[in-house]
Order: sequence, then C-alpha cells, then structure tokens
Amino acid sequence: MSEDRMFSLAFSQPEGKSRRNAPKQGLVITLLTKMLGGRIRKACPLQGVHRVSVVVPCYNYGRFLRQCVTSLITDQPGIDVEIIIVDDKSTDNSLETARQLQREEPCVKVIAHETNQGHIATYNEGLDAATGDYVLLLSADDLVTPGALTRAAELLAAEPSVGLVYGNAIHFHDTLPQSRTDQSGWIIWPGNDWLSLRCKSGYNVVASPEVIMRTSTLRSFGGYRADLPHAGDFEMWLRTSAVADIGFLLNVDQAYHRHHTSNMNKVDFSSGTTNGRFIDLSQRWQSFQVVFSGVGRGLHNAAELLELARKTMSRQALEHVSYAYARGKRDFPYKRFEALALEIDPAARQSPMGRAVARRERLGILPLPIHPLWALPAIAFRLAEYLRRWRRGKIGV
Repeated sequence: MSEDRMFSLAFSQPEGKSRRNAPKQGLVITLLTKMLGGRIRKACPLQGVHRVSVVVPCYNYGRFLRQCVTSLITDQPGIDVEIIIVDDKSTDNSLETARQLQREEPCVKVIAHETNQGHIATYNEGLDAATGDYVLLLSADDLVTPGALTRAAELLAAEPSVGLVYGNAIHFHDTLPQSRTDQSGWIIWPGNDWLSLRCKSGYNVVASPEVIMRTSTLRSFGGYRADLPHAGDFEMWLRTSAVADIGFLLNVDQAYHRHHTSNMNKVDFSSGTTNGRFIDLSQRWQSFQVVFSGVGRGLHNAAELLELARKTMSRQALEHVSYAYARGKRDFPYKRFEALALEIDPAARQSPMGRAVARRERLGILPLPIHPLWALPAIAFRLAEYLRRWRRGKIGV
C-alpha cells in the first residue's frame, strides 16, 4: 500500500460509511486500522436463530471433552448448535465420554474411527459432516467463551463478504481466567489487504479455537491439506483471505486455548524448540507457495505478494541465525537455517540481513551471554516480537 493511500485512509472514512457507524476506539487503534486498510464498524445484534456446526476432533482428550462441549451449549443465545465429535481411535475414555454426551444432548453427534487416521483426516471428516451456516473447528482440550458463537454469527450475518471471523484467545493451564465478552465493535479487513499483511509479516496471527468460518466459503475450496500438517491452519486462513474478507472482533475473547503436557503441538511438532521453529518456518513458506499456485493465483497482485512473502520468510530464517549468534548459542543449527533461507530466496546473501549474518560469521561466537556488538540488534528483535503481538491483540493483524 502506498504512503498516499495510507495517509488518505488515516484521515477519511471509507466510501458509503458514516462516522456514526464506527464505535469509539483509541486514536492509535483507529488510525492504525485505517492505515492498514481495515474498516471499523459497530456490532449489530443477531436477528433470528443461526446454525453453527462445531467439529470437535478428539484423540485421548476424554478428560477435557465434557468441559469443551459444555462451553458450546452454555450461554450462546441465538445459536442452534450442532456438535460433531470425531474420535480418532482414542485409547482412553474419549469415545465412552462422547457417547454419554450424545445420549444427554440431542445436538451432539459422534463419529468414531475404527483405526487412527491422524488429525488432518479427522478434521476434514468432521468438516464434511457439518450442516450449519457457520463452522468452528475446536480441539477437545479447548473451549469457547460465553457468547462466542453468537458474536461471530452476528458479524458473519451482517457482513456477507466475510468468510472468516476471529477474536482473541486466552491461553491457560488449569483454572479458566475471566474472559472479555462485552463487544465493542468489529474490524472488516478486505481479503487482499489481510493477505498482504500476512505476506509482509510472515506470521500466523490466528490459532484455531477463536475462528469461525462461513461454511459456504470453506466448501468453495475444500478442507485441510495433508501435506501441511504443521501449518494447516495458517494455509487455511491464507486461502480464505484470497477469496473473502476477514472479520475481527474488537476487545473480546472468543476461546480458551489449554496448555498441557500432551498438547499436539508439543508432542507432534516440537513446539518451542529449535527444530519446531525450523518446521514452522518451512511450512509457512510452503503455505504461501500453495496458496499462490492455487486459489490465489488469479489475484491481480499475486506475483507481487508471493515475492513479498519470499523475502519475508527468507529474512526470518536469517533472523534466527543472527539472534543465535548474538546470544552465543553454539549448538544452534546455523547452516540448516541458512540453507533454508537460500532455498526460499537464492539472493538472500545480498540482503541486509544476509550481510549482517555474514559479518557475524566472520567474527564468530564469543563465550558471553550476549555479544556486545550485537546487543542492540538482539533487543530490537525482541521489541519487534512484542510489538507484533501487541498489534495482533488489538486489531487482529
């Protein structure tokens, strides 16, 4: 987006929209949203009853399942909920608990696998069975907040161009923290602008429990990809933004994401480890590739966006290398990350970050907590991470 366009958006209303339709927000939030292409508007009450299908994939999460389902049927006004539990041949009491919930609640359906099929096949089978206007994929160890389904349905019903809506998720371990449920407004992001922001940042700003999609949008391009088991959510959100607008619920919490020792990300994808970060980088780049060779290839700026994503992901791989040098990490797989950066962008060595990494390589690693020459870049890296998370929480991007 040009600087002239950003200036114009910051100090003018979008065509056809009155200032009275925009809820009051902080000046920084309002200007930042407009500068990035978003449109803030008031929330509208839900008219009538809307059917929301919730797919609950479950593998050995029987101890969490009842609490998950209870959150879906409690305090969700205006929603006719359909809950589809897909048990992937659990070895604990998951299927027994699911059957008991089915006997207690008419809205609960159970699909039981005779053999373990893995999470992608489990997701897709449940999504294929959904009959609602809108659909949510909610892991059995997560929960939704009071009114979450209603708030998402309100936005989707009022904004037909929106294919996906999300808010914030609360991360917790044992006790549920208090959630924010008083809605203050919506941001509507044009799909191409939202996609452009993802290409520029490279990061996934949406997990999964806080997302509700329009079922017809999902049906238009299919389910999760088996070849992207780690970044399936990210690729799904990119794909959606290539064909529809994106909605964000301001200042509310839509879901609880539970952290525990058997989280799939920890067990299957080494989340939080160096290897996990490498897998994440690789599959985020692959996600951009498949989107722009698929549903996004017809976008007027597809080539430009793919090139932007290429530069972003290559730079991120080198940033990990640079930060590891700054912290004196001798066991970091420097060559592996550098090779990934060059695979993504063969010209990466000539980039500013590539040249910075080359300087660090020449100086080597000192046995210090942080290299004195590189303290400021390391601090800047951390600050950028903080600001990125702040922006995500406030305006969704």
